[in-house]
Amino acid sequence: MRIATWNVNGLRARLDFVLHWLHSRQPDVVGMQETKVEDDDFPHAAFEDAGYQVATHGQKGWNGVAIAAKRDVEVLQSGLPGQEDAGARLIRARVGGLGFATVYCPNGKDLHHADFPMKLAWYDALISWLSDVQAGEPFLIGGDFNIVPAPLDCWRGKDADGTIFCTEQERSRYQALLDGGLVDLFRHLQPDEQRFSWWDYRGGAFHRGMGLRIDMLLGTKAMAERLRAVVIDRDYRRKKAGLIASDHAPVYADLDD
Repeated sequence: MRIATWNVNGLRARLDFVLHWLHSRQPDVVGMQETKVEDDDFPHAAFEDAGYQVATHGQKGWNGVAIAAKRDVEVLQSGLPGQEDAGARLIRARVGGLGFATVYCPNGKDLHHADFPMKLAWYDALISWLSDVQAGEPFLIGGDFNIVPAPLDCWRGKDADGTIFCTEQERSRYQALLDGGLVDLFRHLQPDEQRFSWWDYRGGAFHRGMGLRIDMLLGTKAMAERLRAVVIDRDYRRKKAGLIASDHAPVYADLDD
């Protein structure tokens, strides 16, 4: 089974690129973030033609999450309880015997912006919600977490400590997800390897290696035991067939069925 996460940075602008990736990589389940499209306007037909059913929790021009799968998708939750004002940032579903959620966590903007305490509160709500959700069936959550878990996950290393994405307040909340029983699947297999999933469009950041690892797949221990590989699909941060990529690379995990 191949399970993926991808911040597509606007599905309208990226639809043909996403379909190109689906055809090439053939994920069984993929969570998408920043779709930036309302539910009624989501291009379901294009995904169905590619062999995928899609469940959406959308928002016009901003945020938006979706789950696409080769099997039927049973929606269990749309939106993070108590955090509706933060926008369409979470959807949870059951696909076969797998519980899967995808999240677009708040950015926070900067340490002095009103969005930063909102980000921390959103994470507190996520931690609380997950304490109930991940019990029982195999479970995996993927998304754009907008946190750099450790200096290794930032091109600036420890020089970025204390800046947005790299504060103790943010990292402690990410660690709380792990302490609650989830496993960072990439780090589980590659504890010392530096790989990034996001690069700014500006300043040649991608080609200069100036990236961050902020897109993650977290699974229960039972999922980690089935894990064979995790790939940050850097090749799809590049243009394909003249199509412009997202500023995020897809991330996928291969697991034994």
